[in-house]
Amino acid sequence: MRIGGFEKQSFIDWEGKVTAVVFTKGCNFRCPFCHNPELVYPELIRKSEDIPEQDIFGYLLSRQNWLDGVVITGGEPALQKDLKNFTIKIKAMGFAVKLDTNGSFPMVLKDLIDSRLIDFVAMDIKTVLEPDKYQEICAIEDHDLLKKIEESIGILKESGIDYQLRTTVVPRFHTKNITDHLVEYFSYCNYRLQEFRETKIVEA
Repeated sequence: MRIGGFEKQSFIDWEGKVTAVVFTKGCNFRCPFCHNPELVYPELIRKSEDIPEQDIFGYLLSRQNWLDGVVITGGEPALQKDLKNFTIKIKAMGFAVKLDTNGSFPMVLKDLIDSRLIDFVAMDIKTVLEPDKYQEICAIEDHDLLKKIEESIGILKESGIDYQLRTTVVPRFHTKNITDHLVEYFSYCNYRLQEFRETKIVEA
């Protein structure tokens, strides 16, 4: 696992739980309003040393009676080849696990769910499910991207685990018509709009 950040205690990353938060390095998206560009852009990733896994596990071991769970976020955690083994170790310590994902790796998501290694998923919905609009925000060339996103949504719907779909509203990309459509389209589930916290917009 390439780990670029570790928050030892959070009261806001998983509602109702006290958690530690692990930030993985690397992402396949290039959203210009990314809140963690230092975990996404290679030239920024290279500026910091990876945090050793043993440092994470050592801390968690000392907090087994205090923390409720661990949030794995990024970047995009599903890019990490060791994600499953990392999660197995966390679950073995008795912690619940929340995964933050962009939904572009449906088979990784399904495997983690089927293996009962995650307890909650927060998936970012970048915008309305239209190829051009999604590609505009993600700034990648992947003709199957929307299919992957829709597949991940379907996996969550059928999984039986708790999940949340969420959209960060950025005025440059999200009109009221778009947000109204999203709220109506995802009215069947735990969906929310979250306010964009002003950072420097990165031009793709």
